[in-house]
Amino acid sequence: MHRTMMRLWRLIPFVIALLLPITAAYGELASLVSWVHPTSNMPLLHPNDSAQSRQGTAPSIQTVVVTSDGTVYAGSFGLGLFRSVDKGQSWESLNRGLTDPFLLCLAVMPGRHVYAGTMRGGVYRLSLKGELWESISQGLENTEVKSFLVHEERVYAGTGQGVYRWVDEEQQWKKIGDGLDQVLVSGLAMLNDGRLLAATSGKGLHHAQLKQAAPSKWVDSQSVFVDPRERLPHRYLRVIAVNQAQHIFLGTQDGGIFRSTDLGVSWASLSRNLPNDSIRGIVPLGQDIVVATGKGIFQWKHDQQDWLELNEGLTRLAIQSLTITGTGDWYVGTSSGAFRSDDGGAHWKNISQGLGLQLIPKGPYD
Repeated sequence: MHRTMMRLWRLIPFVIALLLPITAAYGELASLVSWVHPTSNMPLLHPNDSAQSRQGTAPSIQTVVVTSDGTVYAGSFGLGLFRSVDKGQSWESLNRGLTDPFLLCLAVMPGRHVYAGTMRGGVYRLSLKGELWESISQGLENTEVKSFLVHEERVYAGTGQGVYRWVDEEQQWKKIGDGLDQVLVSGLAMLNDGRLLAATSGKGLHHAQLKQAAPSKWVDSQSVFVDPRERLPHRYLRVIAVNQAQHIFLGTQDGGIFRSTDLGVSWASLSRNLPNDSIRGIVPLGQDIVVATGKGIFQWKHDQQDWLELNEGLTRLAIQSLTITGTGDWYVGTSSGAFRSDDGGAHWKNISQGLGLQLIPKGPYD
């Protein structure tokens, strides 16, 4: 037994000598595979690799807001925020203090701040003309912030854990009501009678009466949004808007758009002849409305009772956000970059130059 063990020990140097070239080759191969297929899931920024045929694309612009002086803020999904003072002809990256670059919504408090809702980092605030973001997530649950509403100098936030109001005197967010704790609030709107409307992703439309001393619970409107094509009810809502006549417009995730002219008592579909039922933005224009969809921009013409397509110049039709300013400038954020129209949506110009590039790493089958 002892002699056998001694012979095995003598063989160890020879075995190591045989294995070293193999392990070295494997290490080189592993390094090569790692180089060809990066293991990181984060987007690569500004790629500079002429040996590869793939090219980067402009980031997805989830949200756009414009201040009264015409300054444009564009929130991207992955590259943070960009600001333009010349209607998108040039952009500057503005991310100091912003620890989460995945922006979902923006809002402007006139003359004061820009608010940013993020995927994982809560809410940030930036002074107009400022350069440094301030985190103001005190009181918020650890959740995404999907929507904002600015009304009578108050800021409301729709999150994955309900609706909150920012109380500046206490420097924290206060929760509004109970009943929306486990659903994403994707859109907010206010009626003249003091009802705050919350469009949810899964539980339909809810409202809370803010004119009462302490709204204790959200009320399900029990509204039924039935797709006239498929005859299916929809409770996954994406956007909400109210015009001056107090008509309510609701955009669903895949069931089209609905309108109520009686403060939410009854609803009618406006999706006839609308090519796409995924509604991403709604802006009322008098008796007309403009909607952003998964296949471009369309305007509902009240006098014609029909939809008008407004996509000339749009090279990206997967719209993520729609903004129309009081001076008549139209902006859309798309799945890849942003566009501006100076003639009421009749023609669009790509304004993505300066928004940077992001590149999804190669997968095993690329």
